[in-house]
Order: sequence, then C-alpha cells, then structure tokens
Amino acid sequence: MLSVNQINQYYGSSHTLRGVSLSLEKGQCLALLGRNGVGKTTLLKCLMGVLPVASGEVRFDGTNITRLKPHERARAGIAYVPQGREIFARLTVEENLRMGMAIKPGRQAATIREDVFELFPVLKEMLQRRGGDLSGGQQQQLAIARALLADPKLIIFDEPTEGIQPSIIKDIERVIRLLRQRGDMAILLCEQYFDFAHALADKFMVLSRGEVVACGDHAQMDGEDVKRHLAV
Repeated sequence: MLSVNQINQYYGSSHTLRGVSLSLEKGQCLALLGRNGVGKTTLLKCLMGVLPVASGEVRFDGTNITRLKPHERARAGIAYVPQGREIFARLTVEENLRMGMAIKPGRQAATIREDVFELFPVLKEMLQRRGGDLSGGQQQQLAIARALLADPKLIIFDEPTEGIQPSIIKDIERVIRLLRQRGDMAILLCEQYFDFAHALADKFMVLSRGEVVACGDHAQMDGEDVKRHLAV
C-alpha cells in the first residue's frame, strides 16, 4: 500500500531525513517511534506532500506520488491526523466532520456516516458546538473521525496520545485496534510511547537524527532496546 524508498529532506542546510525507507501493507499497522525532534513529523509531512523531498520516491497503492500535492494524495486515499489535531476551532463539530468529506462527490458527502458516531458517540451529542469549545481529548476524537470520513486506504496518526487524558487514550487505542482488525486500510502510527504503540502495531521503525536505526516486527524488536532510543 505504501512504499518509501531512500527519501532525503532538508531544512536549509540541515539534513533532516537521511535515506529513509519503509513499506506498509493493507491491514498492517506500522509504528514510527523516536524522541522529539528526530524527524518523525517531517517524514509524515513528506508522505502527505506538505513538505517536498529532495530525493527518493514515495509510492502509494502502486503509483508514484512523490510530486503530488496534498489534496491529490487525499483524493488518492491518504488521510492524516496531525499532531496538535488542527481542527477548525470556529466551525462546528458537524462542519469539521464535513471537511473530511470534501473530496467526495456531492451525493456521497450529503450524510455523515453513522459508524463514525458509533466509534465516537460524544461527537453526535456535540454536533452544533464549535470545535474550539471541545476538550483536547474530544478534539482528538473529532480529528480522527474527520479523517475516517474520507474513507482512506491509509491513515496516518501523528502522536494521537499527546496531551490527552488517560480515558480518551483508551478510546483512541480501542478505535485504532478496531481499524486494524477491519483489515481494509493501512495504519501508520507515529508515537513516543512504546507501550501504546506495542499494543497496536505489527511492525516498528525507530528514527534517530533523521535515520532509521531499528526496524522489525514484534519478534525482532526488543522492548528495552527500542526504549533506549526513546529515552530523553
């Protein structure tokens, strides 16, 4: 579903991504791990087309998307739940959800699917409240629901547990687990917390200073070795 081959990226003279490669199949969850500032979010923005890559190739569902714009990648089937949520604070919950459906033809975008409210019941109760009035955890649920309404083949989560209360973290874990069990999409989960990622992912990749320093599946990845790369 997703294949990244030796991509490099720069901020000015800083070499922020150094020959990063990864692959992800439909139905799999890949956890991208690493400390703050090692290039995780930069990599995700490159995958979404928000940042350009200097060299290398990104292929999605068999197509080279390296030079596609973000909205073209969204239409192709990639959804992004960004760090910090980035919901529209002045729009209502319903309007935020409809933004996730903007890539669909008019008739398909007419109704918000009920299964989203089954995943996040609180959103149905708050449809007419402004996004900015929601708690941080509720905003994160809104950001995930907005992404799911695009019917993605690949969904990218950038640190979905950051600044979220434990009860909501459990809800987010439950939803990601359900999405993984459905098997109809690939999931790229960017996280700092090994235990949360370990409970959900099939594969792991650890970044340090813009380079892949460890990768493998559950059997290949030693928890203490991974945590060594995550410790401050």
